Amino acid sequence: MASRKKKLKLFKRRVKIKARKRVEMAEKKKEKENVTPLVRKYWLQRYDLFSRYDEGIKMDEEGWFSVTPEEIAARQARWCAGAGVVIDAFAGVGGNAIQFAQLCHHVVAVDIDPKKVALASDNAKIYGVEDNIDFIVGDFFQLAPFLKGDVVFLAPPWGGPSYKAIENFTLDLLKPKDGHSLFQVAQAITPNIIMYLPRNVDVLQASALSWLSSPPLNVEIEENFVRGNSKGITIYFGDTLFT
Repeated sequence: MASRKKKLKLFKRRVKIKARKRVEMAEKKKEKENVTPLVRKYWLQRYDLFSRYDEGIKMDEEGWFSVTPEEIAARQARWCAGAGVVIDAFAGVGGNAIQFAQLCHHVVAVDIDPKKVALASDNAKIYGVEDNIDFIVGDFFQLAPFLKGDVVFLAPPWGGPSYKAIENFTLDLLKPKDGHSLFQVAQAITPNIIMYLPRNVDVLQASALSWLSSPPLNVEIEENFVRGNSKGITIYFGDTLFT
């Protein structure tokens, strides 16, 4: 009798597991069907973008092709590990803000799109760092004079996936303002600036931004790869000693 009950429990457990798997597979199928053609290839890379994607990560269409892959975002955060306050000027759906929040004391995440800020806030909860981030809906250029921080992270819009067709991506192609103007606004907050730029960016032009300071800022240039594929260029300006 005891053996029969035990077998019945095991059978019920297997049925529940199978039912759960069917539900998960149905949800993934439905999600894949809702993915637009523009972001389909990015959906296939979803775990590179957020390792905890299956726990409820959400993105809008622009977020799929603009969020920094998690491996790269984590590396960028390590450069300023221990910093007091990091300002993420174009936070999007929160990929970088989440990584900064894990290694720095506090993050101010700014984005002009309230929908993206809501998504970023929900995504931060999945990683358990929501208490370390202040999310602000607003224009970074208008807010900058009132912001204080130790590091400013700049990952402005690159103009969508079409940026890849440009042979030499110059700073004037950045949105909503050119790279020089953007850098100067950030520089008024702190000399410690991280810029995440397209892989085809004019590196000499971008690194020359260091000369906008007197004396010129220290510069580190890093090409970022995921699974052997080049994804972008990170340029670090200023000091790295926060710990």
